[in-house]
Amino acid sequence: MRKLSGIALALLWAATGAFAGPSRVVSMNLCTDQLAMLLAAPGQLASVSYIARDTRASAMAEHALAYPVNHGLAEEIYLLQPDLVIAGAYSTVATTEMLRRLGIPVVVFQPANSLQDVRARIEQMGEVLGREEAARALLADYDQRLATQEQVGPERPRAALYAANGFTSGSMSLAGQILRAAGLRNIADELGYGRSGRMPLELLAMSEPEFLIGTSPYPRAARSEENLAHPVVRHLAARSGAGQMRDADWVCGTPHVLRAVETLAEERRLFLDKEDRE
Repeated sequence: MRKLSGIALALLWAATGAFAGPSRVVSMNLCTDQLAMLLAAPGQLASVSYIARDTRASAMAEHALAYPVNHGLAEEIYLLQPDLVIAGAYSTVATTEMLRRLGIPVVVFQPANSLQDVRARIEQMGEVLGREEAARALLADYDQRLATQEQVGPERPRAALYAANGFTSGSMSLAGQILRAAGLRNIADELGYGRSGRMPLELLAMSEPEFLIGTSPYPRAARSEENLAHPVVRHLAARSGAGQMRDADWVCGTPHVLRAVETLAEERRLFLDKEDRE
């Protein structure tokens, strides 16, 4: 059972018990935490990662308070006696391999890089938890909400995603797809950033985006965030308004990304209305 796929695990549990799913699940990844909390049956989810309670990173931080937390250590997870562990592709490999050697099934989820990937992760979580019906209901709501966000007309205004170390994201990333779904034009695409990469400050300044979508600096100073305090960045942020900030809704491929889309779409509507009046 060391490397069973999500579908194979679901079929195995369906064949061995009335409840078609594991009864004691531990998640050790922020994004699988949230998908599991959305779909797990009452009492099925035994623990989530400690990051699930971090309001800066988790869109379900308050919800996570109802669950015991783990720190992704093989010893502590083994003592929780799970019959399934769900992890992310960037979870500690040593931990997942040790758990597998101890006979505990582990399913690894890849990160979502698109809005369609979000659908795939919801389906996968429904399969591994034996909660396919709940997943179908969540998908129906996701599809309906996404459809209502379809924007009419050209992609505008021009927007820039700009984070610590000058990182930006193009339309082959989840963040870039959030921009596109909201009807914004991503300057990263103009500059050849299909996925993610570092954008020199000079390029950002010359591109003159109408929206600058940044990140909030952490309370403690970090050299990686010094670019966010640069006068050029401050000027662009002030011009575009303080409302465009990435938050926990942007981090993981869950239905919460639609809240980010909806927020940006409303910012876009206000911008276009103001432009029309002028």
